[in-house]
Order: sequence, then structure tokens, then C-alpha cells
Amino acid sequence: MTNAGKVLLTWSGGKDSAMALYELRSSDAYEVLALLTTVTEQYDRVSMHGVRTTLLERQAESLGLSLERIYIGKDASNDEYEARMREKLVYYQARGASSVAFGDLFLEDVRQYREENLSRVRMRGLFPLWGRDTTELAHCFIDLGFKAVITCVDSNLLDRAFAGRNYDEQFLSELPPAVDPCGENGEFHSFVYAGPLFRSEIRYKRGEIVLRDSRFCYCDLIPI
Repeated sequence: MTNAGKVLLTWSGGKDSAMALYELRSSDAYEVLALLTTVTEQYDRVSMHGVRTTLLERQAESLGLSLERIYIGKDASNDEYEARMREKLVYYQARGASSVAFGDLFLEDVRQYREENLSRVRMRGLFPLWGRDTTELAHCFIDLGFKAVITCVDSNLLDRAFAGRNYDEQFLSELPPAVDPCGENGEFHSFVYAGPLFRSEIRYKRGEIVLRDSRFCYCDLIPI
């Protein structure tokens, strides 16, 4: 394996991250060194997704990968996030990593932002899912045997009743037409607890469902 094949994968614990890892592992061209996860320091949870870091640790263990946390404050600026991220990137760059992979699908401005930040440390971005039809990708995820639960819903874009539901064919069939089936516009976020990449299922139980900022509806997942 050459240095060019060593990559980091940004990891939210959700389905797009899992599919990106699936694509990377389906190729002999890449070696994933670690999963990079942004954690909100005050809550010890994955930023935006609201998942406890304990569950991400169990994911990483089941995947056989290291989990690297990037801690940011709950009201962190882009500058703070970028500085913390840069520290991790430089650390892994010294260990042979030349690329960072993302699960982004089609948001050009997001991709440009990521590539500009990486260029500052002379690394490049990989986007293994880029341009995939999101309806096809959603069904592919399910057909491969992955299992996920919805952890967060933006109630401005999707009914809060979808929080805590399984991400399955019934879920997809009940989504309003304007909602992307992969939630690429931020309509919802997920947590993957089983699938072809995992050595064992991540066991949890559904906890309280709460509304934050009069908008984001979170379903707490409690490790078992």
C-alpha cells in the first residue's frame, strides 16, 4: 500500500458515512486509517446527529477502525472547527495520509468548502458517493443489509414523527416528495447499527424524544 492510498474518513455514524466506507473498502486502492468524528464538547455527542459517543466507539470497534474525535464547543465558529480539524489532519498526514473521504452526495458548496480547507494542508478530498442518485442509493443501502435509525429530524422540513423510526422501505415510502431520500438537505440524520461492514450489531434502546431550538427533534439512543 502506497501513501497515496491511505485515507481518513469523516464519520457521523450515519448511513452516508457507512456507504462511503463500503465503497472505499470495496476498492483495493484505499486503506482507511481512522474515522474522524466531530463531537460537541458540552454534550459528548456527535454534532448535529445527537448520538452519544459511546455508540460511535462501539461502531468503530465493530468496524475494526480507530475513532478520532474532534471536539468543538456547542456554539463553535467555523474558525474553531477548522483549527481543530487541521490539527488531526496534520497528525495523520505525518503518518502517510494524503486524502480525506466524505459521504457527500451533491451539495457543490459543501464540497468546495471541504476541498479548500484540505488544500491548505496539501491534502485532497475523496467523494466516493458523489453524483449517485439518492433514491437508488437509499434502496441500495437497505438491500445491502445495513440497518439504521433516525436520530434527528429538522421539523421545518419533515414531520417530527419520523424521529426514532427505522430507516427502511416503509420509511422511504412515507417521505414527502420534497424530502431527499438520503436527507442530503439536512432533513434528517441517522445512526447505523448493523450491516455488512460490522462484526456485530450495535445494541441500543430508544430513549426520550426532545425538541431543541424549536426546530430539531432528537431521539436519544441509549447503549445496551
